[in-house]
Amino acid sequence: MNNLFIGAGTLINIFAIIAGATMGGLLGNKFSSQVRELITDVLGLVTLLVGIMSAWVVGSSALTAAVGEGFPILVLLGALLIGGVLGTWLKVTQRFDLVGIYLNSKFNSGGESQKFIEGFVSASLLFVVGPLAIMGSISDGLGTGLDQLVLKSSLDFFAAAAFAATFGAFGVASSALSVGLYQGAFTALGFVAGAALSVAQVDALTAVGGVLLIGVGMRLLGVKQVKVADLLPALLVAPLLVSLLTRI
Repeated sequence: MNNLFIGAGTLINIFAIIAGATMGGLLGNKFSSQVRELITDVLGLVTLLVGIMSAWVVGSSALTAAVGEGFPILVLLGALLIGGVLGTWLKVTQRFDLVGIYLNSKFNSGGESQKFIEGFVSASLLFVVGPLAIMGSISDGLGTGLDQLVLKSSLDFFAAAAFAATFGAFGVASSALSVGLYQGAFTALGFVAGAALSVAQVDALTAVGGVLLIGVGMRLLGVKQVKVADLLPALLVAPLLVSLLTRI
């Protein structure tokens, strides 16, 4: 699918999230608490599966050829450690929570604060962590097509509906703001920098994104409240590490 205009893919994604959240919010009231919990568990399990499949790319031939045998896992570890330290220093998780609190006071009349914040944070993380968010946005900025973001929009529509059935429509719909800012930045990067990422860098980014998705899945399942937001800088660190190791 050709670009309508630069940024069109992210706008489609935003509308898909809002539409999905609206539908889930309307249907969610008809579900019992047990059904809503089941929906969250299913979403958590599927997120874990997608995360594992994405993280498995760490063993790709392109990444191994670029950084050397045995180094891909070190790239993954290094990106997560450096990104995690940077994210903790920047207090990314706290900033997500503060944004959630602010949006709750503005759009939800301060009601059910915890559910609103959890819906906003969990949905935001799920929607921005996957590789489609970055590569699709860069492709949008390059003007090479909307296919990846249209696919992502379809997936996010159903995920938003499932989230909203449990956490409510307002918090999940507010995650569209995170998507707009995050994907908008990568669209601008694609427009300015061009096709800057190699296949190896994309694989490293995908693997890191997979680990973050596993963290999101663990949050949804109530296994552990992993501070995934603090790990988001790892998505930027991974391609930089690949570039550094390639030149050594």
